[in-house]
Amino acid sequence: MIFVPLPFVVALLLLIRLVAMLHSQEQLKGNRPFLALTGLCTLQSLALGLRWGYDIVELRYVLPVLASCLPPLVLASFRGLAHRDEAEISNARWLHATPPIVIVALLLLAPGLIDAALIVLFIGYALAVLNLGSAGPDALDEARLDRVLAAHRVLVIAAASLCLSALFDLAILMDFEWSKGANAALFVSIANLLVLLFLGFTATIAAHARALPASASNMGQVSSPAAQDREVLDRIDHLLANEKLSRDENLTLSRLARRAGVPARQISGAVNRLARKNVSQYINDFRIAEACRLLRDTDLSVTAAMLESGFQTKSNFNREFRRVTSLSPASWRDRSRPARSSDV
Repeated sequence: MIFVPLPFVVALLLLIRLVAMLHSQEQLKGNRPFLALTGLCTLQSLALGLRWGYDIVELRYVLPVLASCLPPLVLASFRGLAHRDEAEISNARWLHATPPIVIVALLLLAPGLIDAALIVLFIGYALAVLNLGSAGPDALDEARLDRVLAAHRVLVIAAASLCLSALFDLAILMDFEWSKGANAALFVSIANLLVLLFLGFTATIAAHARALPASASNMGQVSSPAAQDREVLDRIDHLLANEKLSRDENLTLSRLARRAGVPARQISGAVNRLARKNVSQYINDFRIAEACRLLRDTDLSVTAAMLESGFQTKSNFNREFRRVTSLSPASWRDRSRPARSSDV
């Protein structure tokens, strides 16, 4: 019977997800870091299977370099969901290219320091990823508002996965010190199953939160930062209600800011202070109001009302509908119809 290492199974699952992402035209637009992350997880899982399943020892020089590319790519992927200027992007690109260079240098000059360097690298980038999302979902202002909460959750999972990888690297290092690597293959298989699988599927979920590129039209100039919260909120309300911007399925905080001519942080601050909620919830309140109108005044199905009001997934629609109305859409329609009939 042919022996199939567990990392090969993980690589196959990740490859299926990668093919699905590449097959989707939507996912090809603006999601290259997430595609690269999924591809790297697949390649690393395959290399691990060859190294520990078939004892191809030459791969011990390749695996640390592949591993050093993983944390910067995780951070770069989620940074793609947060707006930055071009200068910052250029500087970060050069900075985050250094880890694999450092690992190659250690392979040549001080191989004994590689494990410690990888542990520090993974923990450091895990903290950087957490810091990126420290402001909550509103920090991911380039993420679609109907999926920003899921994107923020998987950001935390990605950071935890990096920490978990560092923990397993430490366990493997200690295993070589205490028992000459007797349990290393087991640790590698478990780490591969948990960490790479988590990161691969995290990339898939977060990639769906990336909005399609916006056209250059209707992008106003940023207004004075001295604008008052109420003025900002009134401007946002006008765009959401009168111009039906809340129905845009690709709406992001960054795109809303461009349409309003107001910095994204100023919008987030105004919504937080006056409405006591985050921007995603504020937008969804408008969408739920529109869904309620459609359910009450038309014969559209619940699914049609969901799509027409700007939601794309039933789980998100049902969750937000219950948050606002404390009822399911079907129950709310049943209760609203008799009231409408009695008024007539």
